[in-house]
Amino acid sequence: MLKHCVLPVAASVLLVACTDRADEARGVDHGETLLSVSASGQAESRPDRAQFQAGIETSSSSAKAASEANGEKIAEIVAALRELGVEDDDIQTRSVSVQRIQWGDRKGQYQASNVLEVTMNNPDRAGDAVTTVTEAGANLLSGPSLTMSDPEATANLAYADAYKAARKRAEAYAEAAGMEVSRVLYIRDAGGQQGQTWLRGAESMDAMAQGVVRTQSVSPPPPVAAPMAEEGSASMMVGTTRSNVYIQVDFALREK
Repeated sequence: MLKHCVLPVAASVLLVACTDRADEARGVDHGETLLSVSASGQAESRPDRAQFQAGIETSSSSAKAASEANGEKIAEIVAALRELGVEDDDIQTRSVSVQRIQWGDRKGQYQASNVLEVTMNNPDRAGDAVTTVTEAGANLLSGPSLTMSDPEATANLAYADAYKAARKRAEAYAEAAGMEVSRVLYIRDAGGQQGQTWLRGAESMDAMAQGVVRTQSVSPPPPVAAPMAEEGSASMMVGTTRSNVYIQVDFALREK
């Protein structure tokens, strides 16, 4: 499910009236005025994937014994996940290690560990999966993290809404100035944030040349809001993931 909405637009504006020649650096023709707008957009979607790490740590008097005991327990964890319906392709080894313990009451023994990463294509069942691996003996747990299998779909909705907001603001400025929007000169992706993931924006266009100095007011992404509860198990509140993005658009205005 995808939901999208437009955040209040924070806009910075630069108006440049042209001389008798075209401004080649910005692409503005004679008789046009440059309007630069910064805008933000937002979209939300429900995560459809959960990932967590589960593993086992064992110790014994020899490296071989510790490793063998560890292998038996990790096999039990994998079997429990398969019984739950998790496919082998969604179970991946993240780390395997055997090392001699150098401190504490077990100094001189050997410690073996094996950690798996588990992907759940139904995040509502992630809580059940965590319970299952714990009951199977897992004593190393991390996660789950909730993500989307197609994060670009939501990000693109947010960018589209940001552009619509920029266009609406440009039309408002043009109307106030007795002008109209002639054409779009430049669009820059200023990045943003999707859940805990940063969306990298494009580098600023080399507009500082030709003496055109502009101050951008693209603010950093706001703090991530707590997810809104939706259906799911009592132990897993899947909620929604928000995408906040920022763009800069240059418009050419002309007299009506």
